[in-house]
Amino acid sequence: MPVPSYETLMLPVLTMFDAGARNVADCVPQIKTQFQIADEEAGELLPSGRVTVLQSRTHWARTYLSKAGLLTSPKRNLHVITDRGRAVLAQNPPKIDNAFLAQFEEFEAWRERATSGPGGTDHGEAAPAGQGAVPRGESAQTPEDAIAAADKVLRAALADELLALLAEVSPQRFERVILDLLAAMGFGRGELSNGHMTKTTGDGGIDGVIHEDALGLDAVYVQAKRYAPDNKISRPDIQRFVGSLTGEGATKGVFVTTSDFSREARDYISRVQHRIVLIDGQRFAHLLIKHGVGVRVRATYTIKTVDEDYFV
Repeated sequence: MPVPSYETLMLPVLTMFDAGARNVADCVPQIKTQFQIADEEAGELLPSGRVTVLQSRTHWARTYLSKAGLLTSPKRNLHVITDRGRAVLAQNPPKIDNAFLAQFEEFEAWRERATSGPGGTDHGEAAPAGQGAVPRGESAQTPEDAIAAADKVLRAALADELLALLAEVSPQRFERVILDLLAAMGFGRGELSNGHMTKTTGDGGIDGVIHEDALGLDAVYVQAKRYAPDNKISRPDIQRFVGSLTGEGATKGVFVTTSDFSREARDYISRVQHRIVLIDGQRFAHLLIKHGVGVRVRATYTIKTVDEDYFV
């Protein structure tokens, strides 16, 4: 039979993780057998030519289950069923799909974020073809609308993957990623040699410095905090950073975290004389994607239109 949709695969995938599967690779052979998918169909590739349709749809089933809190990923390429996931299976549902997952607040929050992007501004492999990115019922989308919507979902999922990876790297590597991003954005005239990290101890609250010009006449000081998503940067954290900038005679700073900033921290930054930019985890991840740091292009889709001038 043809490869089922990713929504059709949600319940089987959750059941497989309950039975001991550790990652998507463990699930794919079982799905092939369960749905009696022929070798030719199981080997069908996406247009990118790197991943099969079966692997892709299994991956997206796992991703959506995770966004609803039915699976968790304690480390890269390891997925574990949660108590909520077991409770769902105990209900013996006939199927699990996006409509079913909508009952969970986390899933709806992620769906909203995937649709609008972080803050509504600035903020690979395609979602399963013809199935919609995050379906909400009947759609009047044009094909180009569907591509744009799918792109937002892909970026949201990729941003979450990047943040999970950043949680595993060393503090020094995290600081280096920040400097690489600033260089990619044009700071230091795009030269990596114009940025450096401070010593790991005794840095006075400064984790990195990147020069805005080749002569080093002006510099941006960086503070980096790898916090868990529920551990927000507080006002005292920002006050210490401001104090460090004052001690260096600096006027510009960037505070980057993998979590978020409290309202008090954001309010405080608007009242200081220093020019400080706060970058939370979601914005940081989307900036990495936008500027091509830590990511690579897997596939490119080109939309062509008729060249009217050619036929004149």
